Amino acid sequence: MGESATADALLSTRGESRALEAFVVAAAFERGGRFCAFALGDGTLSIVEPAAKSEWRSVAVHEGAVLALVPDVTPGAFLSGGDDGAFRRTTAGGAAADIARFGARWVEHAASYAGAKDTGLSAVSVSRNVHLFDAAGARLKTFEHKSTVSGIAFDAKGKRIAASHYNGVSLWFVAAKDASPRELEWKGSHIAVAVHPDGDAVVTAMQENALHGWRLSDGQHMRMSGYPAKAESLSFSRRGKWLASSGADAIILWPFFGGGPMGKAPLELAGGDGVLCTRVACHPTHDAVAGGFADGLVVLADIDSGRVLPVAAPGRGTVSALVWNADGTRLAFGTESGFAAIVDFAKK
Repeated sequence: MGESATADALLSTRGESRALEAFVVAAAFERGGRFCAFALGDGTLSIVEPAAKSEWRSVAVHEGAVLALVPDVTPGAFLSGGDDGAFRRTTAGGAAADIARFGARWVEHAASYAGAKDTGLSAVSVSRNVHLFDAAGARLKTFEHKSTVSGIAFDAKGKRIAASHYNGVSLWFVAAKDASPRELEWKGSHIAVAVHPDGDAVVTAMQENALHGWRLSDGQHMRMSGYPAKAESLSFSRRGKWLASSGADAIILWPFFGGGPMGKAPLELAGGDGVLCTRVACHPTHDAVAGGFADGLVVLADIDSGRVLPVAAPGRGTVSALVWNADGTRLAFGTESGFAAIVDFAKK
């Protein structure tokens, strides 16, 4: 009882939480940083303004489950995809509208990039295709792949988009007139993708309980193995020095410096109790990483010192969503049992 109370100290003193009664699929903060949304398996978004201690507004957005959620290109709204074949924009005030409809096909993955002066791009994956949209929601082009797309990610400058699929990754230049990607090949099923902040590496999580990477400058392959489970969650640290991943009973961080990750051992943080880490999220301004676990535990770990700070105690279901706001002052998380929370890390 005492240990649980200690682990819940941050949540109880600096957090807001709700029992949302549906699987929390994803969480996101909109670009303005005022509002947070939780995407649920019942097709709704739960939207809250944490600084104002506002009501958690439930908005019916999809007819089936929400499958993907990201911030809109411009402040004040969110983009979501669902198993109803819809790609939709929902404002923080709760107004939802279609961007595109894809019939009976699921909109499984989404990504967005915010450019200067209300410009930017968004993208969704639908079966084997990635559809690219401008900031206003007009469809720009469609990138077709040989197999179902399992993950998408823009690079840090919004110039390229990576799509993972069976046997590798396709890397597309979004503004290129020639619709032919750079193919990064490696046999097997790739289930998630991340792009290094400097744009010179792409990493995927694989069905075979391993990570695989490609260094773009010279085509070097990077193999990161030894996981007891699939590493479904990937997050690069603020400058790309470390790659955090789930899939083990600790937060696993691979070094992307000093010649790593090849030939280098990973750093393991917040482990030792045998419970699987299910979600990771690197802090946007500090060398720290948040981790969520299968028993509901949420922690914040300092990468340099290894110090671990409990954020929320176990007991509320497997952590299924974990995300920071842009300046790293708030951390949102959700679980498979429908518990959702936002913890304030700003100086008081």
